[in-house]
Amino acid sequence: MRESGGASSRKNSRITSDTEMSYSTQARGIGDPACPVCGGLGYVRYDLPDNHPDSGRLFACECRQGHEYEARLTRLRQLGGLETLAEKRMDTFNPDGIGLNEVERTNLRNAFETVLAYAEDPHGWLVLRGGYGAGKTHLAAAIANRRLELGYEAVFVSVPDLLDHLRATYRSELDETYNSRFEQVRNTPLLVLDDLGVESPTNWAMEKLYQIFNHRYNAGLATVVTTNHELEDLERRLRSRLSDPDLPSVVVSITARDYRGSGLGDGSELSSLALYRDLRFDNFEMREQELKAEDHENLVRVFDETARYAQEPDGWLALVGPHGVGKTHLAAAIANVRHDLGETVLFITVPDLLDHLRATYAPDSPVSYDKRLSEIRKASLLVLDDLGVESATPWAREKLYQIFNYRFSAKMPTVITAWVEIADPRLSSRLLDARRCKRLTIKAPPYRREAEPPGL
Repeated sequence: MRESGGASSRKNSRITSDTEMSYSTQARGIGDPACPVCGGLGYVRYDLPDNHPDSGRLFACECRQGHEYEARLTRLRQLGGLETLAEKRMDTFNPDGIGLNEVERTNLRNAFETVLAYAEDPHGWLVLRGGYGAGKTHLAAAIANRRLELGYEAVFVSVPDLLDHLRATYRSELDETYNSRFEQVRNTPLLVLDDLGVESPTNWAMEKLYQIFNHRYNAGLATVVTTNHELEDLERRLRSRLSDPDLPSVVVSITARDYRGSGLGDGSELSSLALYRDLRFDNFEMREQELKAEDHENLVRVFDETARYAQEPDGWLALVGPHGVGKTHLAAAIANVRHDLGETVLFITVPDLLDHLRATYAPDSPVSYDKRLSEIRKASLLVLDDLGVESATPWAREKLYQIFNYRFSAKMPTVITAWVEIADPRLSSRLLDARRCKRLTIKAPPYRREAEPPGL
């Protein structure tokens, strides 16, 4: 009769070593190469019935003890570019983040669960997208470290560092070094490429990256890629590999804020919410004595809808109407409610937003364009005031579309005020999509700022 206790059942069960499993990677293992049990792999699998809770699981071999084991693991990390990332493990990652709201926590935890499953059984490609400090590099390195712990080869390298290394060895007398590194990256069972899109997009760089991508695509080798960019912003040939449905490829978008700035209220020098802190729902003028009945009913309905949204932001909210009807007041009231609940809120007029992006092009700019754009894209709540006032240049429309498309695809709460119909079809398509955007039009005439002089 089979014993019911998990530990005792394993003890009396036959041990399956590496040579009997389908790994044949003793040289890459983290156990003792002379171990008669695991053959150097460092892990064993017990021969248990299929219905046993530990059936199929790997357990550390007893040879993995003391300094010898740590030394072997250190060597594997050095070979895989992980010597400085040894602490980036699954158990050192906080899947709840710091100072995140419920939506951000759920997103980050879902990303963590996806990464955790991939690390145990990496198949296909995994793309981790997100802004600076969102945890992409930690999670990617944790995957590689987990594979090393299980006795498998893994290589972790940032894309700029990889290209720099290949350039440095790209001389005739160093062809062997160049070829060795290039082949290691192309053929390793698991490759982690960090920060794709940061590299200088020269023809040579794009060709080298495509050679790596295409080889691993055709060979079906597990690959993890992290990037701060939208896939559509990447080079066409690289994008085609990352988004190929036959790969398969899983794209995980991490919307959590930079952990270094989490929980800081407004959290951004861009936000002008401090100028609108007095605009709240309890001091919004309903104008019941001034408006026609139908206009007053419309204003009440818009007020009620925005107040509900402030309590539980979901999707997009567009407030449309001429100048002076209360759009900015209601948008700021939403932002103030969320700010008081501890969320990171970015309230900004569209012209100011575009000016901030343009300013990053200056040689002495203290912040990069990519970081600034990421900050706008990933705000917990983004309020864009006065859409349609900005200069409608192709550059402005393209930047706004990048922001719109990111937040629309990620289903991130966004409030937009506009006083005219938006002519750009790519922008207006987002505002007119009733599945994700609630559009509220204020029909009342503008507020009268002061009494008109007698006789006029």
